[in-house]
Amino acid sequence: MNRTTLSLLAVATALAAITGYATLSEPETSGADTGKAAAVLPVERTSLLCPAPSTSDLAETTYTSFTPATEGAGGKGTAELHEAAGQTDDKDGEDGEESGKKDAGKKKDQDKPVLAAKEPGKPVGTEANGGAAPALFGTAEGRLAPGWTVQQTTEVTAGTGRGLQGVNCTAPDTEFWFPGASTDADRTDYVHLTNPDDSAAVVDIELYDKNGELETTVPDGVTVQPHATEPVLLSTLTSEKATNLTVHVTVRSGRVGAAVQALDDKVGGDWLAASTDPAGSLVLPGVPKDATAVRLVAFTPDGSDADLKVQLASPSGLITPAGHETLHVKSKMTAAVDLGDLTRGEAGSVVLTPTDRSVPVVAALRVIRGKGADQETAFIPATRPVGTRATSAENSGKGTTLSLTAPTATAQVKVTASAGTEGGEATTKTYSIKKGTTQNIVLEVPKSVKGSYALTVETVSGGPVYGARTLAATEGETSWFTVQTLPDDRGTVKVPEAEQDLSVLQK
Repeated sequence: MNRTTLSLLAVATALAAITGYATLSEPETSGADTGKAAAVLPVERTSLLCPAPSTSDLAETTYTSFTPATEGAGGKGTAELHEAAGQTDDKDGEDGEESGKKDAGKKKDQDKPVLAAKEPGKPVGTEANGGAAPALFGTAEGRLAPGWTVQQTTEVTAGTGRGLQGVNCTAPDTEFWFPGASTDADRTDYVHLTNPDDSAAVVDIELYDKNGELETTVPDGVTVQPHATEPVLLSTLTSEKATNLTVHVTVRSGRVGAAVQALDDKVGGDWLAASTDPAGSLVLPGVPKDATAVRLVAFTPDGSDADLKVQLASPSGLITPAGHETLHVKSKMTAAVDLGDLTRGEAGSVVLTPTDRSVPVVAALRVIRGKGADQETAFIPATRPVGTRATSAENSGKGTTLSLTAPTATAQVKVTASAGTEGGEATTKTYSIKKGTTQNIVLEVPKSVKGSYALTVETVSGGPVYGARTLAATEGETSWFTVQTLPDDRGTVKVPEAEQDLSVLQK
């Protein structure tokens, strides 16, 4: 093999293996088959970022790390989470010696892992209490990299945003869409930006309401220092009080993890994860059967308006909510519609499809359970399919509901509940999801499982399948809950095989 071919292959393979998020496949060819099929290999490195959980002194946060066992992922491996620093501006007037001592102490804390996993197939957890818990960044390598997942769950018993707040720690990226944010008087929304790299990242934040893009106070972007986090209060970016906003985060240089913490004075709060990339059709899975209010928020970055057909995939099939058959989304303007008690006592998933011409959109749901002073909020963004495998950490026997939907074709899925953080054995069962339906699965977890466990969902046939996991807890008369979607964990990557080709040396 010549040096040029080898170098290109090495670069492509390294990028795929390190990020765990790119998929390399063979280019389309005409005529005779000139190469071998791409090999599907486990990723060798995965990065995740967890936002600072809360500023409340009443906050109680649990982190759970899990890597499913992956065929072909042998050898050694590590998976560690470390503290991220706050922004590094020296506002205390410290002299150089004292500031240096403090920086050295911070560096020492960052070097010590907050949570470390030792083997795949077994979840590990840790806790942090109070409002000083930092953001975390981490890397998994070797056999602990494929499908590495970290769940962050916080209970806040009182105050703005009280309730159960959950988020999957996310991979660093350069673009995020968050339909469903707000600068309303009752809301306190932050976009959390965390930089995992050794150089500063510069981030732009755009806000869109029902009338279009809002003028913001940071036209030159937000700088996030290396290995640091920056929470940005949305109401400081604009004077507009917008009930429904779409937040667009783009990175000029570097990369960040991003999530929106949406806190409400009256109906609790939760994390709003990023919507999947803009697409003509979207699925928002896992609306609880006892939801009392559902709001759909959508946005199109395209230059054309989008007209969407709104359907609910119920346990019995696809239905169209009366009075809300379609949604018109104007170009670069946020559209919102209140769907009321959409599920009417049955689990469901919202399915959006174009009525005519396909226009890319992003979307999310704000879901409320309870009534009056006992209301609690969660968010469900549009998500990618389960695909080959999706992974969810931190589940409990009584507080977990798994929701799966197959909007276009019947599918079979394999669901595995792992051993617990305190012991036990894994168990696996196969389920059939009928076309156009949503099925809530009651998991039969062995009594031997102690502590929290992880779930993996694998598509066996048919599909595509979309999924979400709901965690619930009860505080007095209020049913707290949080919902996380189950996109493909991208634990494998296609790497093309190469053959010697001396023709590249010929002119």
